[in-house]
Amino acid sequence: MDHQHDDELHDHDRGLAHDLPRMLSRRRLLALVGGGAGALALAACSANPSSETAGGVTGGASSGGAQIPEETGGPYPGDGSNGPNVLTESGVVRTDLTRSFGTASGVATGIPLTVRLTVLDTRNGSTALKGAAVYLWHCTVDGRYSLYSQGVTDENYLRGVQEADEDGVVTFTTIFPGAYSGRWPHMHFEVYPDLTAATGARDKLRTSQLALPVETCRIVYATDGYEQSASNLTGSSLERDTVFRDGYSLQLATITGAVDNGLTATLRVPV
Repeated sequence: MDHQHDDELHDHDRGLAHDLPRMLSRRRLLALVGGGAGALALAACSANPSSETAGGVTGGASSGGAQIPEETGGPYPGDGSNGPNVLTESGVVRTDLTRSFGTASGVATGIPLTVRLTVLDTRNGSTALKGAAVYLWHCTVDGRYSLYSQGVTDENYLRGVQEADEDGVVTFTTIFPGAYSGRWPHMHFEVYPDLTAATGARDKLRTSQLALPVETCRIVYATDGYEQSASNLTGSSLERDTVFRDGYSLQLATITGAVDNGLTATLRVPV
């Protein structure tokens, strides 16, 4: 585990304190004006956000017309807003995030995870947002971020962009991220109107985060290589996390599959 990671966690990744006024005003507005079946659906999902299946633990919820919450991109975005900009590099548009590209050659190891996000256009009845682009990034099994953390500043793995198909779906092949001190296990992503905007790092529609279900985390972190993550997980929870504690029903991924043959995380992303 990279013990310098805690020192690197500045205000950008202490999401609630950093974004509290904006986030609360937005979410209170949704709660007040959402009304009807959509508001009831959100309340029900918040009360029981996850359930077990044969393949693991499922989470997530129907959007009910609400947009996925805007969140901090954290201190390691790699989009040019805080240091490096991987989005303008040739090779960033890809499905497999486990390998670095360009002049880097590292490979991130861990439990295989497929991430499938469905981007929806709330301005048009939550229909599929065909042609949108998603930039996804997350930490390694030991909580380090490529381009930023000690020992991996020359790597750019676990970062990549995909264009949504006609159903609004983007799919990434990656690994299950670790848990580092101070945060619940998560992934970051940005949504852009199209691939040109994404690779130009402009006209961003939304920055948000995907939360991983607790039971799945416990199962994964019981495997080799995730020992420090198992320890870190015991000191955190979704309810106390700096980003997710004000509500995570729209951000909790559904997990299927098994550790032995790979897991799949799915999430609807209404923007």
